[in-house]
Amino acid sequence: MHGRGAYRWPCLLLCLCLAAAGVLAQESCGQLTATGNPEYPPYLWRDPKDPQRLIGVNADLLRQVGDALGLDVKVVYAGPWSRAQEEVRTGHIDLLAGYFITQAREQAMDFISPAFLYTPSVVWVREDGAFAYEKWDDLKGRRGGTLVNNSHGQQFDDFAKANLDLEAVPSARQAFEKLLLKRSDYVVYEQYPGMALARQLNMDGRLKVLAPAVSSEGLYLALSHASPCNQPRLRELLAKQMRQIVSGPLPRQLLEHNLQRWEQQQSTGDAE
Repeated sequence: MHGRGAYRWPCLLLCLCLAAAGVLAQESCGQLTATGNPEYPPYLWRDPKDPQRLIGVNADLLRQVGDALGLDVKVVYAGPWSRAQEEVRTGHIDLLAGYFITQAREQAMDFISPAFLYTPSVVWVREDGAFAYEKWDDLKGRRGGTLVNNSHGQQFDDFAKANLDLEAVPSARQAFEKLLLKRSDYVVYEQYPGMALARQLNMDGRLKVLAPAVSSEGLYLALSHASPCNQPRLRELLAKQMRQIVSGPLPRQLLEHNLQRWEQQQSTGDAE
C-alpha cells in the first residue's frame, strides 16, 4: 500500500504482537474475512484494480490490526451495504469493518470497543431545495431518503421510525438520484462519504448539506456471533489493539491518507 511505512507500529508493541500471534495460531483461526459498505469513501470503497476487494481507511486499519496479531485479514466486497451486513450476520463473513452500534445490531454482533473514528450523518438537500433546519423536528412532514439497513445512531433511528417519512433504498447513489429528481426532499447520509460520492457523480454543485449534523456516531469493528473465529481471546486482543490505535494519531493519518487517495484516484483513474 502506498505510504505503508508511515504507519508501522512502535517497537514497544512487539512482545504483545508475538504473544497474540501464538495464541491465535493455537486457536486455529489465523484468517479473518471482513466486509463493509462499498460506497463509503474515504472509509471503504471497491478497488478499481480488484473489484472484489475493498480499500480505504477501515480496510487499512483492519490490516494493521491483523499484522499486529499475526492474522491474515481479507477485506472483501460482499455486495451492497444491506447484503454485506447479512453476510456477516449469518457468519459467512467474520466481521464488519466499520459499524454503528444499535440495540438490534448488538443481537447479532460483538462490537469491539473503542470506536476508531467518529463520522457525522447529515441532511443532504438539492441546492435549490433547501429548507429551514435546526433540529430533527424540522424534518417532519417531508419526504426523506436513507439506505436499507443503515443507522444514524440509536436515538435518531428511534425518532425517525416514530416521526419521519424515510424511504430506504439499496445505495447512496440511488438516494441522491431520487433527491435530484425531486422524488424526495432530503437524504440522511454520512458527510464524508456523501461528499466523495457527489464529486464522483458530478452532483456536488447541485447538492448541499444542512447544519447541524443529525448525529455523530462511532465506527466500530463488529464480529459476527455466527463466526467460528468469534472467541473471547480474539475479542480481548482486538480490543487491546483498538485502545492502542485510538490513543495515537493513526486513525486521523489514515483518514487524511485515504481522502487524498480517493481524490487522486478520481482524477487519474488509478487505484492508488
